[in-house]
Amino acid sequence: MISFATITTIMSSLLIYLFLLRITLVSSSTEFVYNTNFNSTNINLYANATIDDHSHSSILTLTNHASFSIGRAFYPSKIPTKSSFSSNPLPFSTSFIFSIAPFKHLLPGHGFVFLFSPFEGANGVSSAQHLGLFNLTNNGNPKNHVFGIEFDVFKNQEFNDINDNHVGLDVNSLTSLASHDAGFWVSGKHDEKFKELKLNNGENYQVWIEYSDSRVNVAMAIAGKRRPNRPLISELVNLSDVFLDEMFVGFCGATGQLVESHKILAWSFSNSNFSIGDALVTTNLPSFVLPKEPVLKSRGFVSGISFGIFIFVIGSAAMVFVVLLKRKRSKRMEEEGDIEDWELEYWPHRISYEDIYAATKGFSEQNIIGFGGNGKVYKGILQGVEVAVKRIPYDSEYGMREFLSEISSLGRLKHRNVVPLRGWCKKERGSLILIYDYMENGSLDKIIFDSDENSIFHWKNRIKVLKDVAMGILYLHESWEVKVLHRDIKASNVLLDKDMNARLGDFGLARMHHHEQIPNTSRVIGTVGYMAPELLRTGRASTQTDVFSFGVLVLEVVCGRRPIEENKPALVGWVWRLMERGQLCCALDERLKMRGDEDYSIDEVERVLHLGLLCTHYDPQVRPSMRQVVKVLEGESLEISLVDKINSAADGYSGVHPTIEDISQCSFTTQCEGR
Repeated sequence: MISFATITTIMSSLLIYLFLLRITLVSSSTEFVYNTNFNSTNINLYANATIDDHSHSSILTLTNHASFSIGRAFYPSKIPTKSSFSSNPLPFSTSFIFSIAPFKHLLPGHGFVFLFSPFEGANGVSSAQHLGLFNLTNNGNPKNHVFGIEFDVFKNQEFNDINDNHVGLDVNSLTSLASHDAGFWVSGKHDEKFKELKLNNGENYQVWIEYSDSRVNVAMAIAGKRRPNRPLISELVNLSDVFLDEMFVGFCGATGQLVESHKILAWSFSNSNFSIGDALVTTNLPSFVLPKEPVLKSRGFVSGISFGIFIFVIGSAAMVFVVLLKRKRSKRMEEEGDIEDWELEYWPHRISYEDIYAATKGFSEQNIIGFGGNGKVYKGILQGVEVAVKRIPYDSEYGMREFLSEISSLGRLKHRNVVPLRGWCKKERGSLILIYDYMENGSLDKIIFDSDENSIFHWKNRIKVLKDVAMGILYLHESWEVKVLHRDIKASNVLLDKDMNARLGDFGLARMHHHEQIPNTSRVIGTVGYMAPELLRTGRASTQTDVFSFGVLVLEVVCGRRPIEENKPALVGWVWRLMERGQLCCALDERLKMRGDEDYSIDEVERVLHLGLLCTHYDPQVRPSMRQVVKVLEGESLEISLVDKINSAADGYSGVHPTIEDISQCSFTTQCEGR
């Protein structure tokens, strides 16, 4: 028989355990409510995120009207996300009111995310389709330890988005585990009907997100309406390997070429109270819906006019309209040629020749800012915005093909390191015309080679440019719906905007093909000095020939020398020889040494030069992928195996980089398109 003393001891131990358990649960619980009262003490802001006042309300604004804007905001301290007694994630309930506010006369995109993250700040994230959550290299990495619910208004095929107005559940990747059209379910007498909500119309919406027993439930409704009974997303997700013991919780958002403002008006969070969403105030909230354009009210005809006269007037007007329309269409077709099938896909971007002519002041010689490929480039002002206009003459040998290539590739590419195509025009008796965003700081070659001693391009700026270009090429090779080979990567095709961000341009030689498909090319295409040796032998372009060209660009930027200069050895061979002699750092631009630029280290210079040499290896199989290149430029060391390949290759290097003589000999057997 158990004694009374034993029972007393057991009961005391149980009470102590329950007491300690309660203390632990209380200490691990987090709860807060923000009702349009965000401030610098209750939220940490990063990048472009701000706190804005609207009608005596302080709301969180993640992005502004700028293109490629990023905003991130987090609760000011980490919160417990795992139980002290096990590795099980703690349950949570959060609710917030948001608005995606459009700007007048601007197309909206991309989206925002509610997230748990192991770190604050905006390092390692990109704008546009990456939503300020990941970037090209870390998207999909299980080491991210990121859980998020995305609200996305742009369909990105690379992430298998279902449409351009959806909610998605993301774990370490922007390819959602589950997604659904934005909206809510309405219960009827006999069934349920789904009502879609347009995310980017400026309306205020309330969202409820709950996690309990490994299930994530997401619901949304118009702010002020009752929470739907049926969740929008209900998914079993094991977050044990995703959540760390403590995490930051908050929001991130981004824009791309398309812009909108992502606003959080109110926010509540709790680990224990699953009714915390009821604490949000849903009345008297600021509105971000754009006012409707005033509609002109029609006047009735003067009384007394007979019905016969009315019919006569209308009929006469219709006949005049048809005649004028036919004349206008005939004139346009005469000037611009018949509309071809390929034009239909890009029709919204077609701009009239008259508008372009006026924008460039009649293609004035004073407006010429450069020469791109086979055409002159003019500066112009179109609808109040500075643009660059490339005019390709019809008598150009490859003008039409380059024109079509540039439209088909650039017309749909959206990335902050690729020059965006604004529009185009085809005029039969004149020119093929392409319109781009104007890049205020011109091309990279002018910055490096034409600057005076007082404006030498600093080391940190050179590295940033290389990172930008590498990210752009990686997007072309891996992250778009099809693989794009640029085939003409060089300093003059790298353009710099007002903030010195680099963008890859001039897609006149670009070719697209599906991933895993071998490109069908038969001509030697590119620029002397940047062409991979196998291109001369086979005429076949590949991602590795693009990598080779980028490697030459790396050496060019670091050394301050053009790939081929009169009375000097070719750049690639010269740097290989310096490495053989253990004098690699002698390749560094002498102007940086003379200026005493202290923002570089010898180790970093050698690492970047090694990268350039590896990219220009004569064996294309040894060259790194652009994903590896980006990682190295972001600070990761070269893999030891790759360094060994560089060192072994140096012993057998025999000047395989193509020379002018190689190019001229090549012309006897195959056609060259070097520029």
